[in-house]
Amino acid sequence: MRAKLRDTEIYFDIEGAGLVPDGKRMREKPVAFLIHGGPGADHTSFKPTLSPLSQKMQLVYFDHRGQGRSARGAKETYTLDNNVEDMEALRRHLGLDQIVVIGASYGGMVALTYASRYPQNVSHLIAIVTVPDYRFLERAKAILAERGTDEQKAIAQRLWDGNFENEEQLREYFTVMRSLYSITYDPDSSPKAWDRAILSPDAINVAFGGFLRTYDIRSELSKITAPTLVIGAQHDWICPPEFSEEIANAIPNADLRIFEHSGHSIRADEPEALLDAIAGFLVYKH
Repeated sequence: MRAKLRDTEIYFDIEGAGLVPDGKRMREKPVAFLIHGGPGADHTSFKPTLSPLSQKMQLVYFDHRGQGRSARGAKETYTLDNNVEDMEALRRHLGLDQIVVIGASYGGMVALTYASRYPQNVSHLIAIVTVPDYRFLERAKAILAERGTDEQKAIAQRLWDGNFENEEQLREYFTVMRSLYSITYDPDSSPKAWDRAILSPDAINVAFGGFLRTYDIRSELSKITAPTLVIGAQHDWICPPEFSEEIANAIPNADLRIFEHSGHSIRADEPEALLDAIAGFLVYKH
């Protein structure tokens, strides 16, 4: 499905009914927005791992502008600010009141910014393997210097410089870097989720070559009022767990969960535990 919003067109997909029979009445389920990372990836990496959550919530997946199946436009519009405002426009377009906001990696940066800018529209916030500001860039470079192979260090330079030339180069980056993103990575297995993704070099170049170098939401985190679950991963090379701790400390009454046996890709390393943590949080935090 597509929605013409603001100056772009956003692709979105919905999983699970919003209104379900419950005894003698119809019960309305909460609606969750799932915010993908990259930037330059798309929403499909959430499928099918997060599909079981549709039993408890109606899931709204969407692709950021210029990414996945959403419309392409001027590269300079591929900003975090526009991602936040596009998300708010989509919420209004769908006629929704409060939403559950679930963001991972770069999607977590969008989620934190959205929840601090529109606190009244968020019933629950779940920020997964993300960071509050630009300092993660230097920290990730240091971790890469310790853990990475020569090939990984070389190809990551394209990320730091923001100069991927095409989708093939970006796909090669994720292929070479897989053993850093996931500690359960098996070189003999086929990484289907990445193979299915539509990758956008323009979006990741604009971010890493530009606005992520000054991104800083730290002073705004105290404005978040929704019950918040912050999830980090012990072996995350690019959004290290100390940043999850900082986020949780800055948001009033936030819960923190560090996955001890995961890299950045918790969805690959500990998928069942991730689902349990999200579902449990939504049940117990009202």
